[in-house]
Amino acid sequence: MKWIFHKSIKFEVAAALLVQLLVFGGVVATTRYELDLRKHDYAILNLTSQLQVISEAMIAQSSNYVHEPARDYNTYERDLKLFNKDLQDFISRYDLIISSFKDRKLFPYLTDNKEPLYHDWDKPSRDQLMKTAEIWDKYRQGLREELGRDIDGPRLEAAAKYILKNSDILLTASISLSAAIRSMMEEKIADIVGLNRLAIILVLVISSIILAVLYLKVFNPLDRTVRGFGRVSRGDLDYRIPVSGNNEVGKMTEAFNDLSLRLAALFRLTDRINQATNLNDTIKFVFHEFSKFLPIDWVCLLRTMPDQDRFVIDRIYSKRKVNLHERDRFSIRNSLFSQAVERNTPLAVSLAGDPGTYQDDGFVTGLINNGLSEIIVLPLATNSVDSAVLVFATSSIGVYQQEHIELLSNIGAQVSHGFEKTLGMESLVISAVEGLARLAESRDPETGDHLVRMSLYSAIVAEQLGEDSRYQDIVTNAYVRNVYLFAPMHDIGKVGIEDSILLKSGKLSDKERREMERHPVIGGQVLRRCESQVNKVGHSIFNPGIEIAEGHHEKFDGSGYPLKLKGEDIPLSARIVAVADVFDALTSKRPYKEAWSVDKALELMHEQAGKHFDPEVIQAMDKALPKIMKIYDELKHV
Repeated sequence: MKWIFHKSIKFEVAAALLVQLLVFGGVVATTRYELDLRKHDYAILNLTSQLQVISEAMIAQSSNYVHEPARDYNTYERDLKLFNKDLQDFISRYDLIISSFKDRKLFPYLTDNKEPLYHDWDKPSRDQLMKTAEIWDKYRQGLREELGRDIDGPRLEAAAKYILKNSDILLTASISLSAAIRSMMEEKIADIVGLNRLAIILVLVISSIILAVLYLKVFNPLDRTVRGFGRVSRGDLDYRIPVSGNNEVGKMTEAFNDLSLRLAALFRLTDRINQATNLNDTIKFVFHEFSKFLPIDWVCLLRTMPDQDRFVIDRIYSKRKVNLHERDRFSIRNSLFSQAVERNTPLAVSLAGDPGTYQDDGFVTGLINNGLSEIIVLPLATNSVDSAVLVFATSSIGVYQQEHIELLSNIGAQVSHGFEKTLGMESLVISAVEGLARLAESRDPETGDHLVRMSLYSAIVAEQLGEDSRYQDIVTNAYVRNVYLFAPMHDIGKVGIEDSILLKSGKLSDKERREMERHPVIGGQVLRRCESQVNKVGHSIFNPGIEIAEGHHEKFDGSGYPLKLKGEDIPLSARIVAVADVFDALTSKRPYKEAWSVDKALELMHEQAGKHFDPEVIQAMDKALPKIMKIYDELKHV
């Protein structure tokens, strides 16, 4: 406890910040309270302005009446309904406002508020109020005497002359009261400004103290530590950074010293992992080398699917038989996988407890059913579009300790680098595809979110086809991923079409149509050149994109273009993308048409099954329609 109060930077800074927060919070609360009161003052000011307006209105109407008084019975009856009624209303309104001022209570019918407003006045305002009220009492009494006691036959001309004779008295009193209220408001606002200035000074003082503490106990020691880190980063892993005190920075330095010594030993391990040339070799090396540090019976690589709603077992290596297979897919919702990715730190979990804890996680349930009792999940920091984690599992109980978590924390970046050589190629594919897709997008005003939607539709349909035993050997995880990645490149060939044709708003001529129908060929040529370049360094990337670019306008009955391929001579990926592309085109708004409803679009596409579209792909789309509609609802353009 003594260390916490005397040597903890966190405590010292937190205490200063708390004081600063309390000062700031107090000022905010006070200011807010005062500003709320100003609402009352504005209501008062509005009513005092009404007094002035009433006085001026009485004078104006009286002046008019004196110039044109009633000279016969009919005119007098008219004036009773007009001048006399207004005069009585003015008197009543003036009376009501003065009374509410004296009672310090503004009723809702005066202010349009739901609740009465209570208000305070300073002495000058109270004094002026009493003067104005006294003047009004005398003025009202004199006015009523001039009107006479006959309510039905008041002396309107006499009252009008009285008002004109005493106009300056009431008007001056009303103006003086308004000025007093305005002066009171200005003084209160000045008080608020002064309070806020004082608060700013206090906050600046406290901030200066915090900065001084941070400099003396954090920044300065950190500078020395960073210089030590530099020596370690240059390979001197045996160097010990000087420890500065027993606070958090000192503890951090000690921890780094320990870590650097452990890393020196672990680099030998990571060197061997980095010798792997493909993903299968990498997972194999991980199993054998980590077995020297961790009890491991089974290891696998998990990655998210293109739709980001599920994850898949990408690779497995084990010396015991487990009823979990590569390409098995699981929901990412409420899963241990998502927890590990969100935390981005190694996570150790015992599965020997209550099985119901993980009943919603199909992957963990599968591990439990195969007799695996403990796991460690290691998130991989890769440049790929999806998330990836390594899972180490054992059937032993109580064997994974904190030291194992620390080990994986220390070496996690090195392991990620080992996987990066194989996973990195997929990131290269993504970057290249996105760049080329944007190139096409820049030429075609009808793309934009269309590329996002149709690539997601394509992946969902491909995934559904993979559930069919006929396509299980073709539609692998890698195949679905390739369809998702390369679907946006279907119209890359439009970069070779002239703007006068591509951007033409009207109907194309036969010659222009033939030129437009060359874009699949152009797209294939562009991607073949890209493929030839990566072939020179021993890789193959763009073949799926070539199939899609060249074949997405072919029709199942052979009436498409450019090669008039028929049936299954059209690559499956192109048949999938054709369905996704047309579905999105029909259900999206374009410059030349409104968006179709989903039902209308599906009706047309079913009619074209066996003609334009592969019937099996249409069936897969029907089965996957709930997932497609989820994407449609999120990204639709109607």
